[in-house]
Amino acid sequence: MVKPVRRIVTGHDSQGRSVFLEDGPAPHPFSPSHSPNVGLTNLWLLDAIPASNREGEPDPTARPFRLEPPSAGNVVRIVEFPPDRERNYGNQAEVFRQYGAAQAHDEAARHPGFHKTQSVDYAVVIEGEIWALMDVGETLMTVGDVLIQRGTNHAWANRTNRIARVLFVLNGAAPA
Repeated sequence: MVKPVRRIVTGHDSQGRSVFLEDGPAPHPFSPSHSPNVGLTNLWLLDAIPASNREGEPDPTARPFRLEPPSAGNVVRIVEFPPDRERNYGNQAEVFRQYGAAQAHDEAARHPGFHKTQSVDYAVVIEGEIWALMDVGETLMTVGDVLIQRGTNHAWANRTNRIARVLFVLNGAAPA
């Protein structure tokens, strides 16, 4: 079971004062059917920057899950990575199809999770540790480490016995 993520959203009341509009579990977590122990929770999504802060707009995460952010916007998400030995890496092409990013998957790479997105991503480890893999090289990331992923082919490997949680901010970008 994927750990729920508390999401607190602010806004304004009728007098223009700042208020809390929401405080509870993020309403739209996603787990691919083929890997139900992988959790992807979009916390917020912007279709474009500058963003609108108008009241009454629908929750921007109430839409089908997509791996990549909008081309002119961004998405903030937490990904829960189970240990690799507990993860189903079969049929990754189908998993990436479910992510709306079949073109991103790299079947020929050295790890089944390799993919390449048209984005600039900030990845911050918030629990556990995870290996960031590139075509050439890899590095261990621990709590507090930040990786700036710039449209490169990459994968994530959890070689431990416990969950790794990573906060991502994915920003739309032109192809590398």
